[in-house]
Amino acid sequence: MKTTAQSHQDIKELEKVLSYKFTDRALLERATTHRSWAHEQTGPGEEEAARRLHNESFEFIGDSVLGLLVADYLFNEHENLTEGELSRMKHRLVSTATLCKAAKRLDLGAYLRVGCGEEKSGGRRKQALLADAFEAVLAAIYLDGGIDAAREYVQRTLAEELEAADPESAAAADHKTAFQELLQASGCAAPNYIVIETQGPPHRRTFHVEACWDGGRIRGCGRSIKAAEIEAARMALEHLRNSLPETADDASLKLPLRVESLEV
Repeated sequence: MKTTAQSHQDIKELEKVLSYKFTDRALLERATTHRSWAHEQTGPGEEEAARRLHNESFEFIGDSVLGLLVADYLFNEHENLTEGELSRMKHRLVSTATLCKAAKRLDLGAYLRVGCGEEKSGGRRKQALLADAFEAVLAAIYLDGGIDAAREYVQRTLAEELEAADPESAAAADHKTAFQELLQASGCAAPNYIVIETQGPPHRRTFHVEACWDGGRIRGCGRSIKAAEIEAARMALEHLRNSLPETADDASLKLPLRVESLEV
């Protein structure tokens, strides 16, 4: 584990990890500097000085560059898909969870400059912080080497996710994520998925899974446990959204949602 201070050797090591040699290493130093470290190095009222040290503006650039490159990749690799399918795939590929996973493969957290408080609270392992750092490093590579260098970085570090991307899995992830977010917006805990029943011979199983949450439960079935969970989430999401007033949206919910037990 690196300390909160970076050395010249640290930057050289990180360049090897990234498989990219910077012309301007100051870009990489800034990309790996968290705001907590920058504020510790500057005094009260020196917000502008702190902003010039930390990576938040790089995150903004990196987010935009990442969105463009992922969209370009998906358009060229899956040209027969609809706009909606491409959008769902893109949303999953640029999600915090995906970027955090990529950052962990690079061990990016070990090279970050973070403040003492952030260090003590495990900041190097925080999902959002790692995802932001991934985007900031992408921005640094883009600013240093241009769009082609940025594209190579994205396609190499996200190779596993890009190769596995498909509209069906993206839609499935959307159902479960959207259901959980809808519950959380209402003040409910995340749902639990419980296997209720398994039917059929080993080569032709049908699984029945119940999604349970505060105030309701709903059952879905599928040829795998995952497929049954997805169906339960899809049905619950559809039912709950249909029960909302026409003027309401997911983000406006405050009270616990109730639904009678349903089964398919």
